[in-house]
Amino acid sequence: MARTFRFTKAEPLLDIASYARGGLRSGGQLTSAQFEQVRRTIGRVPEAVVKVLPRGSNDLKAAGKHLDYIGRHGDLDLESDDGERLRGRIGPALLEDWDLDIDDMRRKSDLVAASSRKPPKLIHKLMFSMPPGTPPDKVLGAVRNFAREQFALQHRYALVLHTDEPHPHVHLMLKAVNEQGVRLNIRKATLRVWRSEFARHLRLLGVAANATERAVRGESRSSKKDGIYRATKRGESTFLRAQAQSVARQLSASERSTDSGRRQLTETRNQVVNGWSQMAMALEQGGQRPLADKVRRFLTEMQPARTDCELIAAEMTRTIRAWREPQAPSR
Repeated sequence: MARTFRFTKAEPLLDIASYARGGLRSGGQLTSAQFEQVRRTIGRVPEAVVKVLPRGSNDLKAAGKHLDYIGRHGDLDLESDDGERLRGRIGPALLEDWDLDIDDMRRKSDLVAASSRKPPKLIHKLMFSMPPGTPPDKVLGAVRNFAREQFALQHRYALVLHTDEPHPHVHLMLKAVNEQGVRLNIRKATLRVWRSEFARHLRLLGVAANATERAVRGESRSSKKDGIYRATKRGESTFLRAQAQSVARQLSASERSTDSGRRQLTETRNQVVNGWSQMAMALEQGGQRPLADKVRRFLTEMQPARTDCELIAAEMTRTIRAWREPQAPSR
């Protein structure tokens, strides 16, 4: 029976909400790490991204398909946890080497006694990315160093760099149960730690990278209906009206249930604004007037907080306006 491994709760390095409740702690002094975090955040240093990809089906066949996908069906070399470069269609051999077939049998036997539970994951599908313009080799190096530090001699993994999109990103497939039979469950605190560590490894390689919560940066929550307006942007002009009407109906239905979301968004933004204001005041009192002024400027440049529906509606408006504008004749 595999044991369960959980990360303890990890507080954000830049916990603006706590400052909003009463200013800086520990005698009003920031640590050097916090100073640097403030400087990176108000300077809008590129944010490191770590994602857990959707679960999907989670069996041996699905694991093999994911390996084929990230390896571009043999066109890209994968790198294993022991540093070996894996060439070609290596899915079956790697899964056998990881003993995933044994984990799968254990999982199925456990489910016999608790058939109502979802089957535990065989693998975790992770993606590490940075904005366009970041050197891809640095992203790969940072993920390689991160994985070695976090998982070496514990969890088996394979990783590969993708450069077919503007933002360089690395896919990492991680065995969920480690060599000692301990299962890794990824929580929000886990991702917070991983994102911070990924950014740190990037900085060690000379890449400016930050890891701050979206709300602290003054960004609204990400749209859960991103695919709606993306599909509209990809659509032919003859379908645009029907697509816009469909989105409008969904927006109308969603808007009726967004009151609580709007309240929470407003409350969070107020905490962030108060926190940054307390930060600026404490910095000024501590003789850091130039940095305090930059914090206040950062506050004034924050975009208004908007809900998912408001974000989608704005994107739809821009899309329709761009489609309706006459194109300049080519010469």
